Amino acid sequence: MKEHVQPVALVTGANKGIGLAVTQQLAARGYIVYLASRDEQRGAEAKASIERPDLDIRPIRLDVTDVESIAAAAARLKDEAGSLDVLVNNAGIAGQPLPPSQCDAQALRDVYEANVIGPVSVTRLLLPLLRAGQRRTIVNVSSELGSLTLHSYPDFPFAPVNLLAYCSSKTALNAFTVLLAKELREDDFKVNAVNPGFTATDLNGFTGKRTVDQAAEIVVKYATLDVSGPTGGFFTDGGILPW
Repeated sequence: MKEHVQPVALVTGANKGIGLAVTQQLAARGYIVYLASRDEQRGAEAKASIERPDLDIRPIRLDVTDVESIAAAAARLKDEAGSLDVLVNNAGIAGQPLPPSQCDAQALRDVYEANVIGPVSVTRLLLPLLRAGQRRTIVNVSSELGSLTLHSYPDFPFAPVNLLAYCSSKTALNAFTVLLAKELREDDFKVNAVNPGFTATDLNGFTGKRTVDQAAEIVVKYATLDVSGPTGGFFTDGGILPW
């Protein structure tokens, strides 16, 4: 175990898109950032794409659907850093674009494995390292499509998007956020869900209106909260989102 003075963060699904932008922005703030991806070679290539050799970014293999890979990443992190200050659960998939009446069980399982069970597993296995850290911050990258309240409004801008697997997986991730925040409140953890907005990534065929850098800014804001920051909330650029 090595002592360090820099805060340490780990970002899942960080070899591209919002995750890569979050990684770069946290590193630019002085964090040691573990760039987690399913393929460590892709992670190395992602690091090489950042034109800031001074940033301390460390590619690490972590597949959120593979408990053994999560455990191996946790072991490496413990050996190299000894603790973790910030966890950003960013990895996720869109799945098949099926409405509720057409979504079969397997399509639902596939999305939940990555978008719900994955973050739960990563958080559980990294929690001892987060407890050993100073900042104790967890950000779950969610979506306004997970808001049941917004879906109940006919004039919701994204009302036509009615994908059972993806939308409900983000609702479940929000539930995990609330319940985990409640459990860890007395231990001074900050656990929040963040909606980065409709961002141009491969998840939506690059049809989003926001850039990955813009999206990353809101994630990083809640990843770097001070002691007075909120916990157990659902946030976006405009403030609080309804559940």
